[in-house]
Amino acid sequence: MADILTPALGESVTEATIGKWTKKAGDPVKKDEVLVELETDKVSLEVVSPSDGTLAEIKFADGDTVTPGAILGVVSEGGAAAAAPAAAAPAKAEAAPAPAAAPAAASGDAVAINVPTMGESVAEGSMGTWLKKSGDTVAKDELLVEIETDKVAVEVSAPAAGVLTISADAGATVTPGQQIGSISASGAAAAPAAAAPANTGSAQIAADGPHLSPAVQRVVTENNLDPKAIAATGPKGNITKGDALNAINAAPAAAPAAAAPAAAPRADQPREERVKMTRLRQTIARRLKESQNTAAQLTTFNEVDMTNVMALRSQYKDVFEKRHGVKLGFMSFFTKAVVAALKEIPAVNAEIDGTDIIYKNHYDIGVAVGTDKGLVVPVLRDADTLSLAGIEKGIGALGKAARDGALSLDQLQGGTFTITNGGTYGSLMSTPILNAPQSGILGMHNIVQRPMAVNGQVEIRPMMYIALSYDHRIVDGKEAVTFLVRVKELLEDPARALLDL
Repeated sequence: MADILTPALGESVTEATIGKWTKKAGDPVKKDEVLVELETDKVSLEVVSPSDGTLAEIKFADGDTVTPGAILGVVSEGGAAAAAPAAAAPAKAEAAPAPAAAPAAASGDAVAINVPTMGESVAEGSMGTWLKKSGDTVAKDELLVEIETDKVAVEVSAPAAGVLTISADAGATVTPGQQIGSISASGAAAAPAAAAPANTGSAQIAADGPHLSPAVQRVVTENNLDPKAIAATGPKGNITKGDALNAINAAPAAAPAAAAPAAAPRADQPREERVKMTRLRQTIARRLKESQNTAAQLTTFNEVDMTNVMALRSQYKDVFEKRHGVKLGFMSFFTKAVVAALKEIPAVNAEIDGTDIIYKNHYDIGVAVGTDKGLVVPVLRDADTLSLAGIEKGIGALGKAARDGALSLDQLQGGTFTITNGGTYGSLMSTPILNAPQSGILGMHNIVQRPMAVNGQVEIRPMMYIALSYDHRIVDGKEAVTFLVRVKELLEDPARALLDL
């Protein structure tokens, strides 16, 4: 007997809903055959059979809620394994929606080009511009197209040498595993032949009524939408969360449009240019607004006399670079100071999960980096274990990867606190927005020579305003101010941070 287990559902995802079982109890199954689809607020996951045999028991019905590790059903091994292949043929003959088999049957030597797995919690992406056209000859591993997701760009290369046939145009929304083209050694264009059954399948699904994921169902219910009236753009004719949100936005515009044609989207003016937001920019906009709407955000300020840090940096920068091969910047001092302050005020390094507080006993610092495509926040892992040189090298490598568009999903996830340096662009003061679900973000600013009272005398000192934005639901004002004062003290006397005092 082999248990069918609910897989890990992704970061911060604690439950899923049973979509639909593809087999009934007693049906023969083959190893790695898809048995059921689980739907979460973020993605849909396919669960496959762990072995050949018979689906002996189904423990959760369609629509039930399950958690990671739950036993969904049981496959009895052996007995029906031999019969499974025989049973599979009639099943495919009866069930028209087996488009995956069509390309192989139609072309024989065609190799499908599928969307790769795009990372945890990434459910869809947008097709970029193809570097080749249908009918072009391509070499194995030659780059064909780039798929832009909410977080990173994923490159898709040719799985084999041959003639390319494209089935997903630039700008189309695609999901992991979806076929976007094929390569045929003979040059026969097999994809168009496969397109008909795919469309038929979508039409059949639409005719039977749209299937709604939990996230979509929530939007539909809360806004009293008619699922049949929503234009579906998802795979297999499914309604995506974006489709439902678009329907909400479109609904209020319908009535004014009937009464006054002027309510339609305004025309572009002669000196205006309309450009579609990139998926990354849309995600940045959505996440920042969600952060404002979710957390009780507040910002507290202080100022730092940078005299000692600048003197230390000036004294040792040449020796430091010669010894470690990297320049000594301010970010390493700030990171050291932040980590020390986080250890003293753990609430700033925590996050809220429902009615629980999760305290992080690790210090993975996000470093905001501006790129041509938008703001990204790669994560410097275990910053508390790194020396000044290690921090500078790590931040330098992350910054270069961000500007080159070479960041992996792992480098963008799991940060516990964020530092952003608006001073690079000349900012004097700002109120940074939290990088949810984190509870704190430190803003650095421009260093300005200002007259300061020092021991009863007016002196010109290099001063920097620093700002801590924090989630007041978990961090009290006293803790926020104490944190910022601690950072100030460690920067004004950097030896304390280096000596762990």
